[in-house]
Amino acid sequence: MMKPFHKTVLAMGVAAMTLAGCNLSGGSAATTGSGTLSLDITDAPVDSATEVTVIFSGVDIQSANGVRTEIRYDESKAIDLLSLQGGITEPLLEEETLPAGDYEWIRLVLDADLDSASYIVIDEAQYDLFIPSGAQTGLKLVSGFTIPVNGEVSMTIDFDLRKSIVAPKGNPKANYFLKPALRLVDNSEVGHIAGVIASTTLTGNCSGAVYVYEGFDVEPGDVGGDGNEPLTSAMVDTDQTGVDEFEYKVAFLVAGEYTASFTCDADLDDPEEADDLVFIGTQNVVVEAGDTASADF
Repeated sequence: MMKPFHKTVLAMGVAAMTLAGCNLSGGSAATTGSGTLSLDITDAPVDSATEVTVIFSGVDIQSANGVRTEIRYDESKAIDLLSLQGGITEPLLEEETLPAGDYEWIRLVLDADLDSASYIVIDEAQYDLFIPSGAQTGLKLVSGFTIPVNGEVSMTIDFDLRKSIVAPKGNPKANYFLKPALRLVDNSEVGHIAGVIASTTLTGNCSGAVYVYEGFDVEPGDVGGDGNEPLTSAMVDTDQTGVDEFEYKVAFLVAGEYTASFTCDADLDDPEEADDLVFIGTQNVVVEAGDTASADF
């Protein structure tokens, strides 16, 4: 595959400067040299869909001094986000050379018109997937990071579909909306939580998921409700037969303290409404960079 092409532009109000010699550190001494950026995408899944394909055409990256690098793929990338679960990722940028220094934001550029090829599959039926303002503004992550001189930075975008898929009302041109909830993490600073759910833990017709919250002793709440909202989650395949335990993994968590809890009510969690979910086995978990913490239910 041919290497994506680049161009640099100056944001409005920034004086003309050469890219290699500009001050990228927000007012400190000028930074020269370059480093590389790798950017992957992963997904926290939604329970109702079997495929969510979004079309990406490139990435924009803006420095602290307003110098913007625009990277466009030779061919747009059609990525099924639901195939990226449990720590699986898909590359958006692979060791792209950029000026060293501080950066303010990353924007994913989409093919996102009403008639675009992005779509969602639910119960074997395919529906259009409309991303509001996606074609005009893309998906922007305002999260600062630094590329060291001669250094390598590897980051992952967690595209949380559980918080993002919305069934529209009264819009005949699009069957579903995608209002993305995104997290940008440095891969050198993250770990994971993994474990098993005992079959004896399941209740009723279980739609299982493990919800993860920032901090210890958090009272678990639903997505989009009035209480504590999870940082991320992982679906649990409880439809398997003849097994005593069901595995799960919540990936790309920044090192720190978390609360994890299991629910069989994941299919009842509407991201635009407050839902009364029953949680089981809430416990505190410490995540360390590069390691996988264990939490069984």
